Amino acid sequence: MAKAIPFAEPPYLNGLPSPYYKETHLAWQKACHAFVQENLTQHAMDWERDGSVPEQVLQKFAAANMLVPSLPAPLPVEWLKRLGIHEILGTVKVEDWDYIHTGIFVDEMGRSGLQGPPASLTTGYAYAIPPILKFGSKQLQERFLPDLLRAKKRICIAITEPEAGSDVAGIQTTAIKTADGNHYIVNGMKKWITNGLWSSYATMAVRTSGPGPAGLSLLLVPLLNHPGVSMRHIKVGGHRASGTTFIELDEVKVPVENLIGEEGQGMKYIMTNFNHERLIIAIGVTRQARVALAAAFEYCMQREAFGKTLIEQPVVRHRLAKAGALLESQWAWIEQFVYQMAKLKKVEADVELGGLTALAKAQAGIVVDECARCAVLLFGGNGFTTTGRGEIAERIYREVPGARIPGGSEDVLLDLAVKQLVKNYYSRTRMLQRPKEISKL
Repeated sequence: MAKAIPFAEPPYLNGLPSPYYKETHLAWQKACHAFVQENLTQHAMDWERDGSVPEQVLQKFAAANMLVPSLPAPLPVEWLKRLGIHEILGTVKVEDWDYIHTGIFVDEMGRSGLQGPPASLTTGYAYAIPPILKFGSKQLQERFLPDLLRAKKRICIAITEPEAGSDVAGIQTTAIKTADGNHYIVNGMKKWITNGLWSSYATMAVRTSGPGPAGLSLLLVPLLNHPGVSMRHIKVGGHRASGTTFIELDEVKVPVENLIGEEGQGMKYIMTNFNHERLIIAIGVTRQARVALAAAFEYCMQREAFGKTLIEQPVVRHRLAKAGALLESQWAWIEQFVYQMAKLKKVEADVELGGLTALAKAQAGIVVDECARCAVLLFGGNGFTTTGRGEIAERIYREVPGARIPGGSEDVLLDLAVKQLVKNYYSRTRMLQRPKEISKL
């Protein structure tokens, strides 16, 4: 097997042994790589420059059932089979899908090194549909899931507000029932909502009662062409093709049947959803770091300065080595995570891995920051230029905040991780303590 540029591929794709990947995973990787390369990766830079991905690309992915892999594993087998979806790319049956397949999918979707184009296709599907599947009533699922799962209608996840980002409990958008009890009237604003511009619906966090987390609920809110809803595109530093959106809601009338689960349980539902989101971000961002570092490594083997190639300079090798050590350590952690997710039940994973998932997502941001900075510095002036040989390094470096802020900003997640670990420790300690009246042996 021909070896890739150093750091360009995870070790298992360089032919090194791994305990994680079965034949089904390796077959899936090959099929997934071929499909994504043809339909996304080779065009991603052009689409990111243009600021949008053509609509027919979404339809190609939907027709091939290639949006389904963005859902949490295990997949909603009963629903998928009802809709005639039995396998993906002819390699994996939906009932055999696990989180290792998911990890491969996300890694392949990130091969361009750009987050915008893949996010334009999968973000709403990945994060807005799961709460409906997990907590929505039967009537709500029957009304919306057929169109959403087949991507006939698009959906986004709408949590963040101008004054409430990582502080989800501070959400101010209200949903007040009408006097007859048949509708909610929604008022407020949502900001930095990925895919919002194209979405017919939003899985939206709203305040249905008093302050704090106990007052939050999730509501399926109509968006496109719905009275009282206005949306506009937000220009951000990277992710140009992802459709980042500002949403204003003015007396928006929503049927009470669109409530997802129970009133007052929104915070619980959101936190459960965050674990999948943060792991997906961590995987994609780690691939982005890999693209940046591999591009820099290749450049250093070609570029000459002071009479020899950059790779012959000890200081250059030192910088590549430091970034590479961070990258491969992060990837090893990611592989361990997806394996654990594949083996643990959902309720166990939420408890045991919730804090660590936050930590892994935060660490991914730190790693891509180091790898992107390394790439820009080694590309020199080319890395500070928005076109030409260093364009990929410049773009990835510009997207670093998009890795460290969404899904919970870095400092908040670092703190959350430790608090969750401490909580788990005390919980186990209490379980081990015996009542005082029981005599000692």
